[in-house]
Amino acid sequence: MPVTVVRAHDAPGPTLVVRLDRLPPGALALRHELLHLRRTLATTRYAALNKIALYGPPSPRTPDAPARLSYRFVQALPDGSFDFRAGCGHSLLACVVADGRPGPVTVRTVTTGDTVLCEPQHQDQHQDQHQHQDQHQDPSGSASGVPPGVAYTLSFLRPPTAPGTLPTGRPVDVLHGVPVSLVRYGNPYVFVDARRLPGTDLRARLLALRAEAARRLGHPPGSALPKIAAFTETADGLAVRALTVDGWHPRLALTGAAALAAAGALDGTVVPAVQGAVRTPDGTVTVSAAPDRIRVHHKRAEVLETLELPWRIHATA
Repeated sequence: MPVTVVRAHDAPGPTLVVRLDRLPPGALALRHELLHLRRTLATTRYAALNKIALYGPPSPRTPDAPARLSYRFVQALPDGSFDFRAGCGHSLLACVVADGRPGPVTVRTVTTGDTVLCEPQHQDQHQDQHQHQDQHQDPSGSASGVPPGVAYTLSFLRPPTAPGTLPTGRPVDVLHGVPVSLVRYGNPYVFVDARRLPGTDLRARLLALRAEAARRLGHPPGSALPKIAAFTETADGLAVRALTVDGWHPRLALTGAAALAAAGALDGTVVPAVQGAVRTPDGTVTVSAAPDRIRVHHKRAEVLETLELPWRIHATA
């Protein structure tokens, strides 16, 4: 079975991209087959890979509409299990780049229900030229049909004020005495002002808040959800630090950037209005909010390698 390894810039690691029409019939009994797939990956240089994206081939593009594809994300967890309920914007972009279509693509995410429009920025009026100097750009280019160095704008096609963005119905909840905003946009997120978390062990405080938020939102304790991020307001704008599954995120998850901008667009949340560059430990992430959508700008990804891997089918007579 051919699979593609794609690296999205700013993501903690690469994504294994699998095209669904290349799987044999019955392959989506999934959990046992994914375990076997990960054991096979352990013999390659991608042994630590923990993001798997499965997508359906796009429909043909029409003159007045982009191509469409469906996408399902699987998060491999440190204990060897899998989370099938999370989303990942960087892995979504990995599917678009692996498929190799240079034009706009609309992606329907099966796991979260979002619809995301991915547009190459040479067709995007919001392009910011200085971002072409991104320090993470790989001059070797991509093995897909997407020209090397192309940046995308990803638009989450849902108003930030739509029902369900605040899963508790409140702009502010209190967890362990700390005011936070719980937001469901792209992924469920917990946002907290870092000034409310004094002390030296910020990660431990965030993990405790995340565990309590998971309990309130009905997620299992070992789940990858909800995600959590702490922010600080500075004279230069907003600075954010976020956790990923097994540690600190190098920047900010793409869904985290979308959720942050959505939270900032809602009255009464702990997050101030967010437009433009958001600072993270490893660089900036650029977002914009509109009444009908949230955009994340200047996102890049490239194909690292195509592998042939076995896919085991478990059958019962």
